[in-house]
Amino acid sequence: MTESSEPPAPQRGADDLGIEHHKPREACGVFGVFAPGAAVAHLTYLGLYALQHRGQESAGVAVSDGATVTVVKDMGLVASAFDDRVLAALEGDLAIGHTRYSTTGSSSWRASQPFYRDVGELEFALGHNGNLVNTAELARENGMLDVVMSDSDLVAELVASRLSSGEAPAGEELRWALERVLPDLRGGFSFVVMDQQHLVGVRDPQGFWPLCLGRLDNGWVLASESPALDTVGAHFVREIEPGEMIVIDRNGCESFHPFAEPDPRLCLFEFVYFSRPDTLLYGQNIHAARQRMGEELAEQAPIEADLVMPVPESGIPAAQGFAKASGIPYKDGLVKNRYIGRTFIAPSQEMRALGVRMKLNPIRRNIEGQRLIVVDDSIVRGTTTRAMVEMLRSAGAAEVHMRISSPPYRWPCFYGMDTGTRAELLAANLTLREIQEYLRLDSLAYLELDRLIAATGTPASGFCSACLTGEYPVEVPVEVGREVLGERQDDHGGAFVAGPTLGLG
Repeated sequence: MTESSEPPAPQRGADDLGIEHHKPREACGVFGVFAPGAAVAHLTYLGLYALQHRGQESAGVAVSDGATVTVVKDMGLVASAFDDRVLAALEGDLAIGHTRYSTTGSSSWRASQPFYRDVGELEFALGHNGNLVNTAELARENGMLDVVMSDSDLVAELVASRLSSGEAPAGEELRWALERVLPDLRGGFSFVVMDQQHLVGVRDPQGFWPLCLGRLDNGWVLASESPALDTVGAHFVREIEPGEMIVIDRNGCESFHPFAEPDPRLCLFEFVYFSRPDTLLYGQNIHAARQRMGEELAEQAPIEADLVMPVPESGIPAAQGFAKASGIPYKDGLVKNRYIGRTFIAPSQEMRALGVRMKLNPIRRNIEGQRLIVVDDSIVRGTTTRAMVEMLRSAGAAEVHMRISSPPYRWPCFYGMDTGTRAELLAANLTLREIQEYLRLDSLAYLELDRLIAATGTPASGFCSACLTGEYPVEVPVEVGREVLGERQDDHGGAFVAGPTLGLG
């Protein structure tokens, strides 16, 4: 196995300096391809590019030539981590890739993925989207508290431990080991795993995070979202089912079910915010669902105004739906700077206050003297929203009415979405009237949960809405819940307690 050398620690970015991410952030994006004779490293690069929105802190690719697994990973965006020279050297028939956000884990090269292990002559690599709730428990039970740095690292170590027993049947080692490790995992996870000959995709029994299967003329593709299949020229076959494990090799694609009875609970925020607008989930187009959310909002909370405008870019479809249903003209009122990324360095508090203007700037001609309906998908902490409203008023808005295409966000997620502790969530601590006053709005309305679910076009039983209702479909250990529900938090939002930092994949 070969692996890129560790680079110097990255500079501090926007997150470290108080420029708030006003949206919830999901953990990662994963991609895998088995295509003999194809440039699998380049295909993986393109797939990760399509999934860049799911993780912008690090990117990695693992490739097998049939005998050796090679891993290359680096901090930053996909385009920064790889170039033609690096990709050309990664020859093989199968590969996996990973783009990462760290939420409760550290942001470092060592924590970037895929993770690699070798056991005798077998080598494997693993990429993970999600978060386990029993990482500390499993680490203690298996004597690995001082060995692993994250839940993903722990899973790789557990698989390697199983393989080292020597009990696995020849040619089926990776599947055999996974079948013995996976049932002990609790929480949210979509995995892509590979050894020298096999590509494996796994989804947890609740299916918290998406994973889909695509077909190439000469192989198969796994991806967090369907647009990554389109990008590499693959045909969408289907979503991997909750609790399903797909094993792909030269003999084809085979399905296994290593878990007990599945209980589908896709994260509702995949429809609200996380997934790309061109993604298919539960057979539904995300863009169309978001437009229906806007239509539902217009019916639920009408208001007299001169124009409907979105908070770009995730608020655009809902704003279009609101305008269509209400008959109020749609116009752009804010321009988003797509290039700020995570590189803006703010050396002073005064400069931090300008952070919102670095990301958003008003179109004064469309705003001045107008009664605005501003549509966004969510409000988490509220700081950025408050600054944006002030910006609109400074640009001459006569009234600012906000409509949110999801219910109030009141509870933290333990399965792979980063929102911090409950003490940081605006709607967990203020009433609707208090939120309206804090944000300096003329009116405020959130979409009701039943209307949101109706807009998705899928049954309510198929979703996890714990962040909106506090009803968690997978039990959260007491010590983990105590951390995030407000008693204490670590530097990263604190999902784990004693021992070393055991963070998110």
